Amino acid sequence: MTTILITGGAGYIGSHNVKYLREKGYDIVVLDDLSRRFADAVIDAPLVKGNIGNAALLDKVFTTHHIDAVLNFASFIQVGESVQQPSSYYLNNVGNTLVLLDAMTRHGVKKLVFSSTAAIFGNPEYTPIDEAHPKNPINPYGRSKWIVEQLLQDYELAYGLHSVCLRYFNAAGADPDALLGERHEPETHLIPLVLQAASGRRTQITVNGTDYPTEDGTCIRDYIHVEDLAQAHWLALRYLDTHQNSAAFNLGNGSGYSIRQVIDMARAITGCNFRVEFGPRRNGDPSVLVADSNLARQHLGWNPKYCALEDIVRHAWAWECKQSR
Repeated sequence: MTTILITGGAGYIGSHNVKYLREKGYDIVVLDDLSRRFADAVIDAPLVKGNIGNAALLDKVFTTHHIDAVLNFASFIQVGESVQQPSSYYLNNVGNTLVLLDAMTRHGVKKLVFSSTAAIFGNPEYTPIDEAHPKNPINPYGRSKWIVEQLLQDYELAYGLHSVCLRYFNAAGADPDALLGERHEPETHLIPLVLQAASGRRTQITVNGTDYPTEDGTCIRDYIHVEDLAQAHWLALRYLDTHQNSAAFNLGNGSGYSIRQVIDMARAITGCNFRVEFGPRRNGDPSVLVADSNLARQHLGWNPKYCALEDIVRHAWAWECKQSR
């Protein structure tokens, strides 16, 4: 049986991957320092508490568990924080990842699925955004991810370490069984913020900018269900089993929803008429971010199941109802 090391596996996307891959029959080991994540999010897998920057701990994990492949989710992800604290983002997202890559090389582990981001593209020159779009990240978070993608190219040439980089657009939703969902401290993502306003855990939701060149004046984003992301990681592992080359794929639905549409859908599903405030634009927010995911569909066989905004919000609301009890 294949054993997968999932770093950052107690986080939002990582924990959903743990559950998904366990259901597919994989043995899973989770490594997470729990600095920004939750131990109870790890379902049916051993949890090793620690940081991927700890080389001695990594040697112990790789020796004890005979790891076949790695899924790396151990990154800081807040754009605004990365601007204020670039040092911590480069140290964690780049420096610690180098320690992980070196440990993989020492132990002969040649397969890595890397959690990347649409932030590597920066302000879009065209939409939908395909893999050939210029990479011009505009914040330390996006730059840290792009640096790692380039490092992986070098590690493949030098050490034969093959990787698949998955560039998410807007991860959203929750486990359809409501066993897992989105938890960030602080929360910065739109859908959980809106649903916290609906449940009463938040007094209001603030919309930043209503004068964008879109149909209703608010930003349009490409939301992708976290379960569909988990499917993509499983398919990426299978790709690495059958291909002796690295690859990178954009992951999104290929259609966007505006902030007003998300709010309207949340009101329809929850039945709550929560308070919405309108403020000025935030610096660096493009009006439209939508993915072209044709390569992932062609080469991975990826077929997202929950493309409808209604499914994404409904699953997230079931999770929020559990959290707000």
